[in-house]
Amino acid sequence: MTILPTPQPIGDPDVALLATISATIMTDYVNPTQDPWAGSPFAWIKTRPSRQVGAIGEQLVAGWCAAKGLDVLRTRDAEADRVINGKRVEIKFSTRWASGAYVFQQIRDQRYDLVLLLGLSPFMASCWVVPKAIFLESPMKPGLTHQHGGRAGHDTMWLQFHSTNPPAWLSPFGGTLAAAYQHIAS
Repeated sequence: MTILPTPQPIGDPDVALLATISATIMTDYVNPTQDPWAGSPFAWIKTRPSRQVGAIGEQLVAGWCAAKGLDVLRTRDAEADRVINGKRVEIKFSTRWASGAYVFQQIRDQRYDLVLLLGLSPFMASCWVVPKAIFLESPMKPGLTHQHGGRAGHDTMWLQFHSTNPPAWLSPFGGTLAAAYQHIAS
C-alpha cells in the first residue's frame, strides 16, 4: 500500500537545478526538526483548504469503520454525515493546531444520534463517540462554547481543548480509537 505519492523525476535540467537550490535554502525558512508534521502520513491533510478537511475526516472515519467490519452508509440528508451500525452519526474532525489544541467546529442540533470526534496529531489519533444529548446539556460542558456571537449565534458550538488534556467529561466516550470503536460498534 502506498501512503505517500512517489516523487516524480524531473527531466528538465533547469527545473532540477531550481529543485536543488530550493532544497538548500529550505532550511533558512523551514526547520524540519521543529515541524511536528514532518514525516507524518497525515501531513498532506494540513495542506488542504479548510472546506476539504471536514470531508477528509468523514472519509477517514467511514473507511476506518468499514475496515473494522462496521456497516457504513451515507445519509440521504444533510442532518448527519453517516449511518454507522444503524446509528446516525455526525463526524467532527480536527488536526492538531500549532497551539496543541483540537478544535471541533460547527456542532449543531440536527438529526443525529452520536457525535464522533476524530482528532489527528502527526503520529497519533484520538477519538470519542458522544451521545448528542451530552452536547445539549446545560450548563455547557468545559471546552464547549458557542461558536458565533450575536442573537442568532447559539445554534452552533465548538469544542476546544489541548490534545493531551481532553476534558474529563469526554473520558467515558473513548479517547483511543479502540475505546471509541467499542462505543460505535455497540
